[in-house]
Amino acid sequence: MTDPGYVATDLNGFTGYRTPAQGAAIAVRLATLGPDGPTGGFFNDDGPVPW
Repeated sequence: MTDPGYVATDLNGFTGYRTPAQGAAIAVRLATLGPDGPTGGFFNDDGPVPW
């Protein structure tokens, strides 16, 4: 699971401080990792987030 941060979307009246592209970047990065990439965790721009 990724944490995109507070992204400006229609859902929040575009009040977020991140663009949709910035919010999607971590999900795209994780989705394009090879088969040896991390799984079953929580991630943000800085890497794994402790659970």
